[in-house]
Amino acid sequence: MTQIFMMVFDGLQPSQVIPELMPRLSAFADSGVRFQKHHPVFPTVTRINAASMVTGRYPGGHGLAANTMVMRELDPGELFPVLEPGLKRLSEQSDGRVLLSPPLAEILTHYGRQYVAVGVGTSGNAFVHNPHPEHSNGATIHPEFCLPHDLHSEIIGKFGDWPDESYPNSARVQHAGRIITDYVIPERQPDVTLLWSSEPDKSQHRDGVNSDLSKQALLMADTEFGRILDWLDETERLEDTDVIVLSDHGYSTITEVIPVETMVRDAGFPTSGDNGVVVAPNGGSVIFYTNPPDPTTAERLARWLMIQPWCGALLSSEAAGNIAGTLPMDLAGGDGARSPDLAMSFAWNHDENEQGVPGHAFSSGGAPGAGQHGSMSPHELCNTMIAGGPSFKSGLLNEIPSGNVDLAPTVLELLGLPGAEHMDGRPLTEALEGGPGQHEVEVRVEHHTMRRTVFKSEYHQIVRTSRVGNTQYLDEGDARRDPMRT
Repeated sequence: MTQIFMMVFDGLQPSQVIPELMPRLSAFADSGVRFQKHHPVFPTVTRINAASMVTGRYPGGHGLAANTMVMRELDPGELFPVLEPGLKRLSEQSDGRVLLSPPLAEILTHYGRQYVAVGVGTSGNAFVHNPHPEHSNGATIHPEFCLPHDLHSEIIGKFGDWPDESYPNSARVQHAGRIITDYVIPERQPDVTLLWSSEPDKSQHRDGVNSDLSKQALLMADTEFGRILDWLDETERLEDTDVIVLSDHGYSTITEVIPVETMVRDAGFPTSGDNGVVVAPNGGSVIFYTNPPDPTTAERLARWLMIQPWCGALLSSEAAGNIAGTLPMDLAGGDGARSPDLAMSFAWNHDENEQGVPGHAFSSGGAPGAGQHGSMSPHELCNTMIAGGPSFKSGLLNEIPSGNVDLAPTVLELLGLPGAEHMDGRPLTEALEGGPGQHEVEVRVEHHTMRRTVFKSEYHQIVRTSRVGNTQYLDEGDARRDPMRT
């Protein structure tokens, strides 16, 4: 029976998969399938993309709106970091639903299969892979905790304490790799195994995309990927293993840090009560919640944002009403039970950084010149997917749009299991042996525009999407301001 091994290189850009930076992954990509138009979900941050990977749903469907959001069912005025302590509290205090759609771990358990994830990224990212261990026979292994919880002491007993974090995060990534090859695959024999590397994201946040530190991180993570491939080969598992490599988002370089929350308060929006607004910064994007929910306040806030030079595309939820000048949140799959009222991408451009990597954007945090993500820049909305193995075509450059939301449906397709029909994503059958040719797949590109005159200027936003069947991918979104003609 075919097994699946997945490795996520956090923040890896397709342009970095070259022999000079990642020789093992580059060679693997040449022999398998490169997905040339792969997409994250928006906001282009980690935890919601991890949730979309394992549920096959857009953020509105799985219920995580961003890395930092508001969980109104817990506290409508409190910022909620999507990390293990908060997610654990959510599972205990609400109706127990961390994700509003079942993840792969639960779906596979239903059919007697098993999913195990080992990750050295954030605790929130790790948690969403198996948020309800009581409904799963799988596991999540992370330096801070395991799910189920009693597995943590067993892992420490077998492998010792986790190494301290470092730049690059070599020791932790290599420790996680050893857990994969020395315990997870040979002892648990899961149908699906995932390794999440915190690099190159960790190093790029500090020193920028393709900095010397970033290149060290890329080579280290690539070497560990190669070691696992070699181990699969030496143990005669490789020929029966489908290997899928992903990243969660692309990257930009920070142009300027914008203190959005301070500016919102200075504009007269308190945290609660009349005109109350909660501001949730997420790197290259910011999401906003009125507190208490109020379409009138949402409209006033949107109008204020439209005149800010750093405001790019601006989406509004159904609950916030039909706000003139905004585009619907559903363009990004963001409408749902936990939707923010407004989601704003910072403005971006194609300027190169000091290493010659294109893509700059404003940010809610970090420092100018460092790496960041979260916006609708095409440099962040284009990320990595590469696949190879017995189920995949060889030497294929797949030009059909795909996305992180397609991972779970594709895994179910590889395992011959139902469930993809309830997901927003689609099985990537054009990449599979016996699947349709690219010329047989219809792709529709759509441009969505909206204008509004605000304070003697016209706010004009454009969001471009691609659609394959019922699955929509966000390609880019931005806005400009044109002075009123007199």
